[in-house]
Amino acid sequence: MALTGRAGLLAAAGIVVVLLAPQPGAALAGVCLLLAAAIIVDLVFAGAVRPLRLHRSGDTLVRLGQTATVELIVENPGRRRVRGRIRDAWPPSAGAVPRVAALDVPAGERRRIVVTLNPTRRGDRSSVAVTVRSVGPLGLAARQGSHRSPWSVRVLPPFLSRKHLPSRLARLRELDGRHPALVRGQGTEFDSLREYVVGDDVRSIDWRATARRNDVVVRTWRPERDRRVLIVLDTGRTSAGRVGDAPVPLAGAAAQGPGLLVRPDPRPAPGWPRLDWSMDAALLLAALAGRAGDQVDFLAYDRAVRAWVSGASRTELLSSLVNVMAPIEAELVEADGQGMVAAVLSRAKRRCLVVLLTDLNAAALDEGLMPVLTQLSSRHLVLVAGVSDPRVAAMAARRGTTEEVYDAAAAEQAQLARRRITARLRRHGVEVVDAPPEDIAPALADAYLALKAAGRL
Repeated sequence: MALTGRAGLLAAAGIVVVLLAPQPGAALAGVCLLLAAAIIVDLVFAGAVRPLRLHRSGDTLVRLGQTATVELIVENPGRRRVRGRIRDAWPPSAGAVPRVAALDVPAGERRRIVVTLNPTRRGDRSSVAVTVRSVGPLGLAARQGSHRSPWSVRVLPPFLSRKHLPSRLARLRELDGRHPALVRGQGTEFDSLREYVVGDDVRSIDWRATARRNDVVVRTWRPERDRRVLIVLDTGRTSAGRVGDAPVPLAGAAAQGPGLLVRPDPRPAPGWPRLDWSMDAALLLAALAGRAGDQVDFLAYDRAVRAWVSGASRTELLSSLVNVMAPIEAELVEADGQGMVAAVLSRAKRRCLVVLLTDLNAAALDEGLMPVLTQLSSRHLVLVAGVSDPRVAAMAARRGTTEEVYDAAAAEQAQLARRRITARLRRHGVEVVDAPPEDIAPALADAYLALKAAGRL
């Protein structure tokens, strides 16, 4: 049961009557009895909420930054009209609009309520409960009850780096010789023989074929195909740090719903976690490697395997990755470097390109990856990619006040430690990509293409 504002107004009017009555005690008793009787009558004639039947339909998948629509069907099998309000409760990060809607369902009929979701985080967003408040004919009291009507929407990574894919595919076609280019890409797989033209590398001349044809003939090569790329995502504590600016609005944009206005948050939206930037880079690399004909596998690890994708076809690769990435969250524990390397070695028996997306944090790498890096780099080609914090570079450039000078000194120390750990990794034969959030995805794709062109895969 719930009382409305009208019941409060009626009680306030009763207080005035009691104050003006010659016998306040009798007047108080009369007002209370009258108010109680009116409330009871209202409850008796209000539509029942327990028998209501709820059905759902709508979207189950949506990309972060886009909207999803979920329909809620309210069916009234009772004998009285249900008139009041309904609240479809979702987690705040689901951005459900409207939060509360008017409801008027005659007996034996049904009504449809459309809820629009504007999610601000990845993962599964599930409805909590549906609460219905049925107001009586006098508008003094209402019956109220909650129903379970489960529905879940999976919020996928947005893959914003998709805009870089056409230019990288064009470079891949140049390497593969399917697009005219001034400099032909080199690889390790023999493609064909052709006549020498001015500008060709003399090292590519095939002397035996030249002697047979009495003409200068050169070998052409193509980038390797059917190689294996294993993308490893570090989901430890360092991946939880927020860097850069949020590329999609994390604060709700203005939206109008029935009886509800959500105003934009004037505060600046926080940046994405490193984990999300790394996921975006992994998706671009996977799309590019899949188009290049390589097999792409995916492993998420901190102290245990959080996700594993293997053997997906080129057409199913991206959908498999975004689905498995969506519920992954950063774990606030130190990543186990030894366990991560063991997990990689147990899954990659043959030589492949291992791309490790982690933070180039000197302290974390010294305790985790560096002691066991030799085991990995001796059997595989390793590429470590880290997302740098652009705020550190901005702090290092400011010298205006005393506080900024101290901040700049701390930023310079952080950058120096990052350069040292990068140099150590390269001495172990590891390729390193260190770029700010907006550039990490194209930089990683360029590093992959460079390895492809050099025939190192």
